[in-house]
Amino acid sequence: MTPRHSPAPSAWRRIQTAWGLPDLVGKGRFVTANLIDSLGNGLVMAFTVVFFVKTTSLSLVAVGAALTVGQLLALPVPPVIGLLMDRYGPRIVVAAGNWISVAGFIGFLFSHAAWQIVLWQFVVQLGSNAFWMGNSPLIVLVARGVERARWFGFVRALRNVGVGFGGAASAVALSIGTVTGLRAVMAVNVVSFAVAGWLVITFRGADPSEAADAGPAEPKPAEPEQSTGETTGRPAGGYRTVLKDTRYLRLVGANISFVFASTVVSVLLAVYVADNLDVGAWIVGVLVVLNTVMVALLQTLASRWIEARGPATVLVLALLLNAAAFAVFGTLLALPGWAVIAGLLIAMVLYTVAEILSSPPTSELSVVMAPEHLRGRYLGVYQMSWSVGGALAPALLTALLEGGAALPWVFLTAISVLAVPLVLGLDRRPAAMGEAAPAGDVAAPAGDVAPVEHFDGGPVG
Repeated sequence: MTPRHSPAPSAWRRIQTAWGLPDLVGKGRFVTANLIDSLGNGLVMAFTVVFFVKTTSLSLVAVGAALTVGQLLALPVPPVIGLLMDRYGPRIVVAAGNWISVAGFIGFLFSHAAWQIVLWQFVVQLGSNAFWMGNSPLIVLVARGVERARWFGFVRALRNVGVGFGGAASAVALSIGTVTGLRAVMAVNVVSFAVAGWLVITFRGADPSEAADAGPAEPKPAEPEQSTGETTGRPAGGYRTVLKDTRYLRLVGANISFVFASTVVSVLLAVYVADNLDVGAWIVGVLVVLNTVMVALLQTLASRWIEARGPATVLVLALLLNAAAFAVFGTLLALPGWAVIAGLLIAMVLYTVAEILSSPPTSELSVVMAPEHLRGRYLGVYQMSWSVGGALAPALLTALLEGGAALPWVFLTAISVLAVPLVLGLDRRPAAMGEAAPAGDVAAPAGDVAPVEHFDGGPVG
């Protein structure tokens, strides 16, 4: 018999492989929805405060306080979203998150008092929480058991590019300066988020039934008996089950370190450089551009490296790089001016590489470590690390900076190092758990149990 040869990959597929991109065939709606959401968030982050200052009679302080209160009111929301996700699935939750944001942006257009800003900021934050809680498990379904690290890296890079372009578009709108122009930008945001929700809800490449027929399945952690769930149609267990899962709580605890790290550029960097270092403020813009460009260009390439290694190993490296970056930032206080610029660039490179390495494995582990029937509840607890950490970081880091210029860097270095023991062994299954092979491997037949040591996408023995 003549041996059969598989066709040579196309030029585009070779480019995808070289750059660490996942297979995008049939995923256009999902990719477009993520890009629209990223562009919209880029507009919102750079635009909302000025929008209300220009379109209302409120002061800058009053607008800032109203937006903060709205965000704080949304802090308890993730556990509720987790319940809904277990019932309706991630695709419905993501689409609903976009449409809830639409309602919030429409409310922005008609807000004139502080209480209205609080209300609609709460609604927008609710929609944002729903989107991000549902998007990670949706990525797992879209990946269909293969190229998961590449998908997480690709979506991260897409978000970075979208936020950058959205911020640039916002700057153009603000340069025009008219109230009509500002309202027009907000109206465009309303339409774009509505379209993003429609793209997600009509996308049929992320249904569990389809994924089951598409190749290797995602790992399904061993589940407790579901006597209640099987008779009522509701998932057995609850948040008490999540809070007893010490392995998952270790991931949540370690992620708080990454949450604090993620606020450095927006909260700490500019005021630290301007008030404590003998360099011009221009260097802050250079550092932000360096961070943005590195993530956009290197995130997918890094995913090729990440997918061949255990998530815990990658996270340890990311934590140590963060610790090194923060140590460099802190020691710049003792350096002369000419060395400070070089030190800032070195610290930002270390910080950005840590950011690139940490994002795919934390996102992936937050999904695949959770039992499928309680995944929404697990992600509700995981999202709380972002909500609470994001709310605490500005107040804590600025208070530390007020107490001494080196203190926030000492704190950030310490929590990065202390998080290392928390992530060690997270990609190893407990001895009592048996489950199918991880994504990227050949799935075991139904009813069989494959011996699994890691879910890093590599071979298991």
